[in-house]
Amino acid sequence: MTIRTGTRTAQRNELLWALLFIVPSMIGFIVFFAMPSVRGLLMSFTNWDLLRPAKFTGLANYIKLLSDKEFRHALRVTAYYVVLNIPLQTVIALGMAVMLDRFTKSTFIRGILILPWLLPNIIVALLWLWMLDPTLGFINQIIMSLGFERQPFLGSVTQAMPTIAGINIWRHAGYTAILLFAGLQNIPKDVYEAAAIDGADERQMFMGITLPLLRPVLIFVLVTSLIGSFQIFDTIVITTKGGPVDATRVVYWYIYEYAFVRFKMGYAATISVALFLILITITVIQMRYFNADTSDLD
Repeated sequence: MTIRTGTRTAQRNELLWALLFIVPSMIGFIVFFAMPSVRGLLMSFTNWDLLRPAKFTGLANYIKLLSDKEFRHALRVTAYYVVLNIPLQTVIALGMAVMLDRFTKSTFIRGILILPWLLPNIIVALLWLWMLDPTLGFINQIIMSLGFERQPFLGSVTQAMPTIAGINIWRHAGYTAILLFAGLQNIPKDVYEAAAIDGADERQMFMGITLPLLRPVLIFVLVTSLIGSFQIFDTIVITTKGGPVDATRVVYWYIYEYAFVRFKMGYAATISVALFLILITITVIQMRYFNADTSDLD
């Protein structure tokens, strides 16, 4: 009886200590995420210009959104960026991770790979804006020295979005590679040894062992990269401001325009809610399709 009472007391003390450590995070979550999210949802049912009191409009904003051609254009532009960014970034990062795992595990090299990700996104955008300048940019100077014509890059309707995707791939590929490298470290080496004894070559081991066992990390990378790609904003603000000719007018820039240029906060909140629902849907589909709750290591 005494032992049981002591066990219950110990469990109660552990629970109290756990709650003590959780409370600060819960307060931060409620104050900085939950409350603004609820307020944004309520705002989406209003017409508010930041100066006068908000006027309740019911579902008017959502009905307007269904026929908003500009919103559909912003979604297409964002989807185009996602298609340019995610596959190439993932392939490059996976290649770097495999090379790290096979040839070197140097902390110094890993530090170099993650360095671009540690730089603020504004600094990265400014750096590339200067280097890609059509007249004085370092990149165009190299291109002309090789005998080719200078390129507009961010000033071209066709080149602007691929250029922005390239900038963000440069910034995030190293960080993604480190995540994949950590996943590779968890794959048992004896699996490769057994496959080599059975006569499997490098390609067969990569396709039959590495990719399947790396699936949980790959799913995490794909889900977080996709969500981050839909939230592209900083680079757009610094480099193109939605241009040229709306070629880089992504959803986040469209929200910014309605909120702080047209001063229609209610409709901007409606677009934000729609984007949230789109991302939740895509994430659930990804998690279900790739069976994210299971591992081939089990």
